[in-house]
Amino acid sequence: MIDPFGRHISYLRVSVTDRCDFRCVYCMSEDMAFLPKAEILSLEELDRLCSAFVGLGVRKLRMTGGEPLVRRGIMQLFRSLSRHLKSGALDELTVTTNGSQLTKHAEELAACGVRRVNVSIDTLDPAKFTEITRWGQLPKVLDGVAAAKAAGLKVKINAVALRGVNDEELSEMVGWCGKHGHDMTIIEVMPMGDIGGEQRLDQYLPLSMVRTRLKRDWTLEEIDYRTGGPARYVRVKETGQKLGFITPLTHNFCESCNRVRLTCTGTLYMCLGQEDAADLRAPLRASESDEALVAAIREAISRKPKGHDFVIDRRHTGPAVSRHMSVTGG
Repeated sequence: MIDPFGRHISYLRVSVTDRCDFRCVYCMSEDMAFLPKAEILSLEELDRLCSAFVGLGVRKLRMTGGEPLVRRGIMQLFRSLSRHLKSGALDELTVTTNGSQLTKHAEELAACGVRRVNVSIDTLDPAKFTEITRWGQLPKVLDGVAAAKAAGLKVKINAVALRGVNDEELSEMVGWCGKHGHDMTIIEVMPMGDIGGEQRLDQYLPLSMVRTRLKRDWTLEEIDYRTGGPARYVRVKETGQKLGFITPLTHNFCESCNRVRLTCTGTLYMCLGQEDAADLRAPLRASESDEALVAAIREAISRKPKGHDFVIDRRHTGPAVSRHMSVTGG
């Protein structure tokens, strides 16, 4: 699949649920209203949709949420999709998680052919972790990270930079990741959805500032490493681990975008930061044949925009798009 700007779409992120056992302050409000179960695609329907994308040339599938591992029966989907790894049609099946359920699922994820996971951790301070996530417990997440590593999974830590919250800790986290053999990615807060009383402008910390601070403690070596994704990577000389920066606000990263995002209701978003979407649930359920579904996917890819329009400043303090991050999984 080639979009209007010549980008090969080879990566599908699938939000298998909008539900989560955390309520992170930059992601959602504390009193979130989640989708009724009747609107959610079954695991079998998600399998069929993912398989249609694999048939169209997608080489990487990432399961996201909400928190993907809280969905009942989710390992059934991983087991089924692993057939595409065995056939060679798929290069990678992976997951982004808050880590709360990894102790339970790490070994089976590895058995399904998952080779790496992304775990969201914004602080190593237990009290502050609970403050950021509202409901989360850091020891449980760290136990999950240890379980993933023990199962042979490569772990990458994702941290959202939050002004006045974890800005003085990110250097320590780089060191902790180096000690445990984890790569790390630091992410600017994204203006998506109403998050209640929190103000995104107050949360926003430009990664240019973060990078300057990190250089006081670490030698950041430029490397020629690209995933086709938004992160720009350096190597931390003292630890040997890669450190990525995702900068949707200070630097638009869209020129090499190779991905689209599917929600648990069958809605396909061609861009994280735009509202345009395609309904794939209707053609999926209209026929047992995939002909109409494939046509709908191709039509959607033909509308993929050049990039997003994320802005945070004194004139733009509200969300750039109305849906929450948990809907499309970041």
